[in-house]
Amino acid sequence: MLAVFVGGCGNFGYYLQSAGGQLEILSLARPVPQVMADSATSPELRVRLQVAQEAREFASRDLALPDNRSYRDYADLQRPYVVWNVFATGELSTRLKEWCFPVAGCVSYRGYFAKADADAYGDGLRQEGYDVFVSGVPAYSTLGWFNDPLLSTFLRYPDAEVVRTIFHELAHQVVYVPDDSVFNESFATTVEMEGMRRWLKHTGSDQQQAVYRQMQERRQQFIALVIKHRIQLEQLYGSSLPDEEKRAGKRRILEGLRAEYGALKAGWGGYPGYDRWFAQDLGNAQLASVAAYTELVPAFQTLLARDGGELPRFYRSVAGVARLPKAERDARLAELAGGAPGAAAVSAPAPGAAGS
Repeated sequence: MLAVFVGGCGNFGYYLQSAGGQLEILSLARPVPQVMADSATSPELRVRLQVAQEAREFASRDLALPDNRSYRDYADLQRPYVVWNVFATGELSTRLKEWCFPVAGCVSYRGYFAKADADAYGDGLRQEGYDVFVSGVPAYSTLGWFNDPLLSTFLRYPDAEVVRTIFHELAHQVVYVPDDSVFNESFATTVEMEGMRRWLKHTGSDQQQAVYRQMQERRQQFIALVIKHRIQLEQLYGSSLPDEEKRAGKRRILEGLRAEYGALKAGWGGYPGYDRWFAQDLGNAQLASVAAYTELVPAFQTLLARDGGELPRFYRSVAGVARLPKAERDARLAELAGGAPGAAAVSAPAPGAAGS
């Protein structure tokens, strides 16, 4: 997510909004003790901040994540998301378009601090024939370049979401590979999941653990559903059918996805957590944005198991893999994934939000 403020591709306007957005966040940040002592702070926010600070201490003490100023301040942004990401694919493709930036390298999204700017950029891409998805993001990491604060945009979620977000974003400060979003997000997701397992064992009641397990199961089912239909689209687009038939097949596949979600939701007792995602016009970019970032989780889980569950040792192993040339890195991760037991455990954004 560093790409949202380092600018790119000689576009001065984009650079300006990115830098301005990041500076706004830093200017709004206040130390958490100061916010908690403020008489204007609501009791609900005090509780959320207390949980967040406990998770922050746990992250460094028990998960060996960086012990720095990140997530020790709080910024109230007065908006639902910190940034809005633009994803794009070809009309008959599930391959995400990439944008390249200094430091962050090439990433498969372009971020804006104002939804109107993201929508305008997305509209321009649509006019060029791209399939576009604009998604709000509640949190991102500056990879340690700045002291990332707790944000009102993700503190509004349930405690488990707040805690896992802190673990996930801090993991990006441990290892980050330019030009490899799947590697970076899969690694952070693995740390997040292991962190949540340990956090709930340390602090959670039986009920909290049961709620989190249910949330994870629903995420897995949601992502499996999306991946299933993304694969169908890939097979369709790779066929020799004329484009008109591919367009008709695309409509049928996306209609099938929506229908299968209805059945899945009914099996959840009507839980509406992903309704906002399905309320939009489904397209290639939307499916690709969800499915792209967790496919290497089984490989990292295997590596963690081989390192005896020792997180500092695991981080060193991951850093070693990260230093390999891309082809060797991919081969090593494929080897590790081949040794992963069972189905992949996956994570996903909070309902109605995109991951980072």
